Amino acid sequence: MRLSGKAAIVTGAASGMGKAIAELFAAEGAKVVVGDLRLDAAQAVADGIAAAGGTAIAVAANVAKEDDVRQLVAKTVEAYGTLDILVNNAGIMDNFVPAADLTDELWDRVFAVNATGVMRTTRQALPIFMAKKSGVIVNIASAGGLQGSRAGAAYTASKHAVVGFTKNVGFQYANYGIRCNAIAPGGVNTNIGTSINEPNAFGMERAMAGIQLNPRSGEPLDIARVALFLASDDAGFVNGTVVTADAGWTAY
Repeated sequence: MRLSGKAAIVTGAASGMGKAIAELFAAEGAKVVVGDLRLDAAQAVADGIAAAGGTAIAVAANVAKEDDVRQLVAKTVEAYGTLDILVNNAGIMDNFVPAADLTDELWDRVFAVNATGVMRTTRQALPIFMAKKSGVIVNIASAGGLQGSRAGAAYTASKHAVVGFTKNVGFQYANYGIRCNAIAPGGVNTNIGTSINEPNAFGMERAMAGIQLNPRSGEPLDIARVALFLASDDAGFVNGTVVTADAGWTAY
């Protein structure tokens, strides 16, 4: 039970990597808050965790809305008394739109979820962590936050922002006993593709140029296991860095 008694928020936890992280954390003893836009789907995950003997509640939360983020953290503290672990997993794709075709609306929408949402949840969590001089943040970045063309321009820039934010928070708050790390998954079999509806032909062709070099796609549990390591005391000396989990794709 590597997370016994810990209170953990997981955003975007109704499906995919977030669901796998929430379920694994609960199995390791954490009291989990399943945060997601879709309350019914989040409740189904929480119910599944409870049926397996774990502890979880579902909270409707759009990380692009400040009030939702405040409520997410407030309801966590109300239910569990504190917050120990924050996993920023919620994210959306950008239809592979290249820079020449970007609109302000698409840029703002992708950044609102992928980058600003991470900032807002972290901003709410940090005072709690600082007061008790302990806390862990795990951000889900992307291989697209390390490389130049794994998606469109907005997604790529937003995930690079998450990487930079992770390093900044990790270093600046290290003396408070707070750790902040990110995971950069490669291709993982999740439903994030549902946020792709009209892919830009040029952008997708360029982004897929290296797909034949990908050794294999991962499963959500592959990423959940990395998140568990980073959230646990096993990673007590790991801070302000990015763990790549992509079967070696970006090593080429």
